Formats: sequence, structure tokens, C-alpha cells
Amino acid sequence: MIAVDTGFLFALMDRRDRWHERASAMQSTAAEGWVTTWPVLTEACHLFQRHLGADFACALMDDVSDGGLRVWDLPPAQLPRIPALMRRYAELPMDLADASLVLLAEHLGHGRILSTDQRDFRTYRWKSRRPFRNLMETPP
Repeated sequence: MIAVDTGFLFALMDRRDRWHERASAMQSTAAEGWVTTWPVLTEACHLFQRHLGADFACALMDDVSDGGLRVWDLPPAQLPRIPALMRRYAELPMDLADASLVLLAEHLGHGRILSTDQRDFRTYRWKSRRPFRNLMETPP
């Protein structure tokens, strides 16, 4: 499973986005399985509705409903870690969606992610010291 971030999802849908071509090239990785979190989906649906229209947000949620994009539920025991992560990376700053992806990486046991947010995901560490590997920065 590969973690996916809001920026990747948006770039995939918006042909005008500067990352669209790269995101489209990464569609082949869907065969491995994509997973995200509810905070990422909330952010993505908001951006889709605002910039692309409700049909795009509905299409995203259809993909979730059909199992094409899986959603990891944050375990209640992990919730106290979110504000701790947000404080640790306050200078960026880290938002809820990004904090949830750090916890997802720890759950998956790897930091493979699809994100257009290069600066932040070069900085964030899962398990406090392990770097992410943003597949949007490397050839498919």
C-alpha cells in the first residue's frame, strides 16, 4: 500500500495543475494499492468542490466507496500523538492531514507516499527518525 496525500489527489484530477502529468504517470502504482486518511479526504473534497466542482468530490468518494482508494482509520490511542506532531513541526506548519499521514506511515511500516508537498515530506519523519520516500520525486 502507498499513502496518498491531498496534493497528489488534486493534481491527478486537475489537468491545469503543474503536477498533473507526473500524478497521471503515477497511476500505475494504484495496482499496489493506495491508502489515505479521513483528514486527507476531507481536505481533498473541500479543494475539489471549491476549485473543480462537486462532481469531482463525488467521484473521489465513489472511488473510496468502491474500494479503489482505501481509508485508514486513526486508532483512538493514536489521537494524542497528533497535537504532539503538530507542535514538533509547527515551523512548517504541519496540519491535521499531514499528521495523520505520519501516523499512517508508522502503521504501514514504511514512508512511501505520493505527495506534491515536497518540502514538508522531506522534513517529516515517521517513527521520529525515518524519512518519507515521496514517489512523486522519483521515476515510476
